[in-house]
Formats: sequence, structure tokens, C-alpha cells
Amino acid sequence: MRVPMVPPSLLLALSLLSPVLWGSVAGSCPPRCVCASNLLSCSQANLSTVPAPLPRFTAVLDLSHNNVTRLRADWAPARLPHLHSLLLSHNGLAFVSTEAFAHVPRLRHLDLSSNRLRTLDENLFSDLGELEVLLLYNNEISTVDRTAFENLGRLRKLYLGQNRIARFPLELLREGTRLPQLALLDLSANRLRAVPAGELQALPAWLRDRLYLHNNPLTCDCLLFQLLDRGRRRHLSAVEDFQDELRCHPPGATAHLKILELAGKPPLNCSKAREAVLEAHLGDSVTLGCDSRWQGVRSRHWVTPGGERVLGDGGNGSVVLLANGSLQLRALRPEDAGTYSCWVAGPLLNETLYVELLVHNFTLHGPHDTLNTAYTTLVGCILSVVLVLIYLYLTPCRCCCCRGTEKPPAPRDDSINSSVLSTTPNHAAGTGEPCGSHVASGAGAGQNGRFKGGGTPPVPARQGPKAQRKVSDPDSVSSVFSDTPIVV
Repeated sequence: MRVPMVPPSLLLALSLLSPVLWGSVAGSCPPRCVCASNLLSCSQANLSTVPAPLPRFTAVLDLSHNNVTRLRADWAPARLPHLHSLLLSHNGLAFVSTEAFAHVPRLRHLDLSSNRLRTLDENLFSDLGELEVLLLYNNEISTVDRTAFENLGRLRKLYLGQNRIARFPLELLREGTRLPQLALLDLSANRLRAVPAGELQALPAWLRDRLYLHNNPLTCDCLLFQLLDRGRRRHLSAVEDFQDELRCHPPGATAHLKILELAGKPPLNCSKAREAVLEAHLGDSVTLGCDSRWQGVRSRHWVTPGGERVLGDGGNGSVVLLANGSLQLRALRPEDAGTYSCWVAGPLLNETLYVELLVHNFTLHGPHDTLNTAYTTLVGCILSVVLVLIYLYLTPCRCCCCRGTEKPPAPRDDSINSSVLSTTPNHAAGTGEPCGSHVASGAGAGQNGRFKGGGTPPVPARQGPKAQRKVSDPDSVSSVFSDTPIVV
């Protein structure tokens, strides 16, 4: 059966009559607009205000390429419960009221790109709880209030490229509660000079895959290099697709360098970061993260260094697969060290992640205890040596009461009467008695006529040429091994 051809003139007539037909069936179509079903297109109509009245069942409203410079709260006097897409690009828009979206709570797509917006005020989009895509690129935005995106729990894509932003509140991403569904953030071609690379590294890989930072005057930093270098190894699109546009300025220099070429080059000489290496000690419990760049993961499993596949609790419960895909190892042993692989089945492609686990062969407190013991032993040895030196060379003088009286030279007999192990000669009883020893002139009672102040009775004198007798003093250090005097 042959279908008859419709003449072009008839198609043109139907297109011209479509606003009339649309208005007669479903309501009035605003002048200079084209209406089809629930779509309302007023693009390039040279409008300075939003046309009124707007049909209540409008789902898509295109006001792009006009002269609507201000969007007040009364642009939609009646509630538009079915409106889910509003296009306002290329209007020279410079002002948006904080109450402008009170009557469009079901809006999911908002295009404010290519306008003259300068600030994003407090709670500007807080009425759009179902918003998923927000386009703000190619404006003059320099200030972003951190509460401007309050209550945007379903926002998935935020485009802020080609603006004048010097600081964006990236803590909104770190907290994970203000924008929990955000999967794309475009901050390219702004005026960012520094970003918290350490905090960005902690973000999930599926968000880092869509965090665009190229064409910003960033300051060269090794942490930034390592962040982007990891992204290149993981084939993250935000890094891999814009390697030439990711540039930075070295400190004190005007020329820019490619960030991914900073490895080993002056002035920073950055070193490449080790990818997914975890260090632990015996007996510790660690968690190996499966940081996939796919957000809608269907399934995942781990393979241990021994080739064992982990789907749930492993063995005696020491290996556990958590609900978020991480692998938890409890009470680490030396044989737990090695390379673990996480196999991820994504919505489009599969991905394999590798984590190298290093298990040190001592407990966490072992090396510290060993160091403390060695330090204590060393201090004890030093103190012992110091005490010996004090004893040998700094012994207090025992002749404190005899100072000023020069000792006479010792007779020859002193070499015989002294101990061969002593360096202190004995003193004659009649000359130079030791300090504190006094010999009485008379015999003491009950002492058989002999008395010595030090407590040792003197030996009676003998007649003859060798009548002079030496006596060893027990208070002296002249003899080391015996208190018995050597008698000649």
C-alpha cells in the first residue's frame, strides 16, 4: 500500500496554525511563542519579560536568546506543578530573586548559562528540592555562598565553568550531606589558585572522575601532582581528557607548566605517588577500600594474594566483605601480606583495582618498647662509668684537718710496711697522724696501757735500731684485701 505524499505547503499551513489549534484544545498560547503539546518555546522572540499567562500544564519552557535581564518572584504568579525544564540562557540575566523558584518546585533542569550573573546569593536555589541539572557556566560569577545550594539533595550535575570564581566551597563535597548525589562538578576556566588536594583525594573515585579543574591558574604543588597522577593512572576522564589544559604556575614564576609533567623536574622535583599501598602491623585490623570510578556498581568481589575469592565472611571470620565493597582483615598475620584485587562489575564496563598490603613483622608497640629498653640500658651504662670515675679520681680528701702542714718525705721502710696494691703510704705514729686519730699520753683504764683513738690498740715499741713500728690504719685505703698490718 502506498502512503500518499503530503505537500510541503500543507505542512507549512499546519505549522502556522499549530498555535491556534494548541490554544483551542488546551488553552491559550502566549504571543510570539510556539506551543506543542506541553512544550512552550519562546526562544529568539525579543522578549524583555516572561510572557503571561503561562499554561498551567507547561512542562518545558524555553526562554533562551531573549532580553530578560531580571527574573523576579512574580514571573510565574501561579503554581506550575508540571514544569521540569526551564531554559534561560543568553538573556543578559543579571538578577535572580531568591523567591524566583517558589512556584516551580518540580523543576529538574535549570539552564542559566551565558548570562551576566555575578553572585550566587544565600539560599538562591533552596526551593528546588528535585533539581538534578544546574547550568551556570559562562557567567561573571565571582562569589558563591555555601548555602546557595542548600536543600539540593538530588542535584547530580553542576556546571560552573568559565566564570571568575577564586574560591569554591569544596567542603560541600567533603561533608557529603549537602550534595549527596552530585556526580559532576565543572570548575574549569575560573580563577582558582589552590585546591585542597588531600581532601579531594579522599573523595570517592566516581566523583573525582567528573571533577574538572583544567584552565585554572593553579599554583604548582606536589600533592596536586600526585592527585592528578593517580587520576591519570585510573583513567579518570576529568584528567585523561584534559592533560594539556591542566597547568600550574611555579612559586615566583610567571610561566606555566603542565601539572602531569612535574615528576622529577625542578623546582619541585615531585615524586610519583605509590598507588593503593597500605602498611600495617601484626595483629592490626585494616580495611581495604574498593574505590571504583563507577557509581552504579552491580556487583564486586575480592581475590586474595593466594588466589582465594572472597564473596562474604572468609574462613574463621578474619576476612569480611563489607556492604560498601571494602574488605576488612582482622588480626593480621605475616602471610596476609601481598596484593589484593577488587573486581567491579560497572553499569557499562568492568574495572579491577589492586591494593598492596605490607605487614610489618612486629606489633605496633614493639619497636617503641625495644627503643625504650635500649635507651634505658645505655643510660645505665653511662651512669655506671661516671660513678666509677668519681670513685677513682674524685674521692673526698681525708686530711681536711691537716691542710697547711706539709707531709715529710716517707722513710724507706714505708715501701715495706705498705700494701703493694696501694698508692697511699703509711704515716709514722709520731709524725703526721691521720685526721681524727689522737694518741693518748697515758694508758687508758682497762686497755692494758694501750689506747688508740681510732679503735685499734697500738703495738708496743721495741728496742733497737728498728724500734720504730708502723701500724696500718683501718680507716685508710692502704690495704685493699686485708686489715692486718704487714710486720717486718
